[in-house]
Amino acid sequence: MNGEGKIPVAVLGATGLVGQHFVALLDGHPSFAVTRVAASARSAGQRYADVCRWSLPTEMPSWARDLVVEDASAAASEVAASVRVAFSSLDTRSAESLEPRYASEGVFVVSNASAHRMAADVPLVVAEVNADHLDLVRAQRHGEGGSSKGAIVCHPNCSATGLVLPLAPLHRTFGVQSVSLTTLQATSGAGYPGVASLDLLDNVVPFIQDEEEKLAQEPGKILGQLRSSSAGEPSVAPADLRISAQCFRVPVTVGHTLSVSVKLQGEPSSDEIRAVWMAEPASSSIRYLDELDRPQPRLDRDFQGGMGVSVGRLRDCPVLGHRFVVLSHNMVRGAAGGALSTAEAALRRGLMPV
Repeated sequence: MNGEGKIPVAVLGATGLVGQHFVALLDGHPSFAVTRVAASARSAGQRYADVCRWSLPTEMPSWARDLVVEDASAAASEVAASVRVAFSSLDTRSAESLEPRYASEGVFVVSNASAHRMAADVPLVVAEVNADHLDLVRAQRHGEGGSSKGAIVCHPNCSATGLVLPLAPLHRTFGVQSVSLTTLQATSGAGYPGVASLDLLDNVVPFIQDEEEKLAQEPGKILGQLRSSSAGEPSVAPADLRISAQCFRVPVTVGHTLSVSVKLQGEPSSDEIRAVWMAEPASSSIRYLDELDRPQPRLDRDFQGGMGVSVGRLRDCPVLGHRFVVLSHNMVRGAAGGALSTAEAALRRGLMPV
């Protein structure tokens, strides 16, 4: 730990929207302190305040303003020499090559990128749902070329995160067989500058690159069971469920809305489903809203500081059995905040180098 008694961390991709949320959420964190920021080569060598177009409603933390941005692709060894953890908001192509380099240098990489999510030995974690999957890092560390300290853990796709939080208690209680959903995804999910205004104003775009594939694959891994092989190595057996997804970009700044239909084993009633959600602990990130016109992005995205997920409109579905609406904050719950909660869970489980 550093002189303040906190674990020194780096933020990779620090100038982007998700990177900015990492910086903001780590401000004053009880366990982590940002000591280094990295981005593309074009920002390297400059003050964070000079190259980061700060887009959050809160001010840039004063301690971050004078941090010198490093080249994420060239500074792995230098960064690893002084930090234990890296929060990655790199783009997928960069993450594919750079995150393993940081991990091989002994850094515990907590990634919001999609590059390694479906790798067999990489945990894909929503902390409230499957924190036990973090034990997969032990397989990384003992595998071929594995570091004794470094590892990669991943946070899921932003819409997949909003989906699995209400699905997980239903899967535990009844068993989820199949899901059909439509996502109405906010513009901030495309980063900055994101979707051109003339493409999105007065319009809905019925395509988001790779989103439908991620939603078809990731929930099964998250809801799967952690198992050990005969050699004692942990692995995840994916949940046996089918998912059909359609994804739309809509003119909303923040907040992903999901229209979900689900087929459950045993054909429970809507009252039984609602009771399962209501029985979740008071600390749960899920709340159910009874109003007919909720949840809504403007009204509900900031629930629990953006970490909460709002569910409503539970009713019968003539095709699959039940349907409901989910709303989550795509930049906090679905990105930086969710990844931070995964890091906190790894720290509690003694998996993080300190």
